[in-house]
Amino acid sequence: MRASLDTNVIIHLYRAGLQNILFDLFVDGVFIYEQIHDVELDHHGRDVLGKVDADIESGKIEVYTDQNLKDMAVYKIFESNVNENRWLYGTGDLGEVYAISLAQTLGAYSLVTDDTKQGGPYMSLLQYEDDIMPFTFADVLILRYLIGLVDENRTVKDFDAINAASNLNWSFRSQLTKFIKRFYKDPYRKEDTEWIKKLSEERGIKVKSKLESLSRLL
Repeated sequence: MRASLDTNVIIHLYRAGLQNILFDLFVDGVFIYEQIHDVELDHHGRDVLGKVDADIESGKIEVYTDQNLKDMAVYKIFESNVNENRWLYGTGDLGEVYAISLAQTLGAYSLVTDDTKQGGPYMSLLQYEDDIMPFTFADVLILRYLIGLVDENRTVKDFDAINAASNLNWSFRSQLTKFIKRFYKDPYRKEDTEWIKKLSEERGIKVKSKLESLSRLL
């Protein structure tokens, strides 16, 4: 999978020192738009900027500039996506607008954002006919657990670390309930159910037993 990152999830994971979760799961590439790095992170996440730069330098994160997009002959498409998303989501948080626009332009399958407010990109993408799948950091942790990269104890420990590092005050039980509702019990769109079913079959995942094991720790 490939992923475009919103500003908030970068800050939350890097503050907890758990940014490698992204690279473990999104093995086909992790990328950001230049303004998320140059403006959004500089304003809101200067404390993690050095570590982000180190991962950019090592090739773990790819930064797309306007010139990159022009060289790829997709800048006009990106510009159109930005204008449409600014109309949809407003201009209060340009990080989310750039992140989703870049995902749409490059054909990324995933947008990772912790902005779950009504009308924001996470909730809206669940309800629109769009090829982009949104994930929060909690979704990423659960997926990493389901595919067998870590056990349930490590998953809960990492959630608590990210939650505490950024004072998010999220409940893992609540996030797990939302995950189960989204992918199994009451999906917003059938594509999500089909996607998780295919993933489970390909990986031989015993989803029910794994989710029960995780739930018992919460």
